Amino acid sequence: MPVRTLTLNDLPAVRRLLAADPVANVFFSSRIDAGVLHPRLPGAVLGWPATEPRALLHVGANLVPLADDFAAVPAFVEAVGRRRSCQSIVGSATLALSLWRALGERWGRQYSQVREVRASQPLLATSSPPDGRSDPRVRPITMAEFESYFEASVAMYTEEVGVVPASGPDSSYRGYCRWLVEQGRAFGIVVDGRVIFKSDVGAASGEVAQIQGVWLTPELRGRGIAAPAMAAVTEYILADYAVACLYVNDFNLPAIHSYRSVGFEQVGELATVLF
Repeated sequence: MPVRTLTLNDLPAVRRLLAADPVANVFFSSRIDAGVLHPRLPGAVLGWPATEPRALLHVGANLVPLADDFAAVPAFVEAVGRRRSCQSIVGSATLALSLWRALGERWGRQYSQVREVRASQPLLATSSPPDGRSDPRVRPITMAEFESYFEASVAMYTEEVGVVPASGPDSSYRGYCRWLVEQGRAFGIVVDGRVIFKSDVGAASGEVAQIQGVWLTPELRGRGIAAPAMAAVTEYILADYAVACLYVNDFNLPAIHSYRSVGFEQVGELATVLF
């Protein structure tokens, strides 16, 4: 059965599919909110089957599949094609990994050669105020602190993704970080003008906000700072949203312990393939 590019006419059907799991689908939903179905805006959403889609694929810097089973994977593989334009594949663990393997089998090195596969990333969420003490120093970052916040963001990205992002005055990453600050979606601890802890609302839609970009300067790790700082960030988010969520690498046991101590519980499992 064929795939087609969805349009604004498909918005109600897309919303219904995303509503099945608003926490796991918050990034996808945020892209719909941003207008990805509009033909003049970057990115696209593919639907399968073409007549009444029950599986979706976000196509942009990230490939993000959404489906109840693997039936749509072969059609999505053909639709995406040989030339890889995405930087990663992200989604529910079994589906994202199935899509990646199928792309590699069909199109070869463009997809089979990767920088890293993070096959198990627990998806954690909370809707309750943090259990523990929060750090009163955490607050929204201001534009006056942007340069230090941006340095922290570059350090976080380099550590997390494994490559240094383009950080020139006109870089897209710098623009994205500026947007986070301007929108009040960047939080941190600033000491003597230096951002020593940061965390962002990287995606939000409806009643759900996803925390991304958590970073603590290396020399202060292991001192009990992260959990109270995350508690404060969570308090800020739950003042505006019903659910705060995040996902974390399964091997990052200190981070998982920190998040659980704040009240986060596992609600799913994601996977990320980095090219």
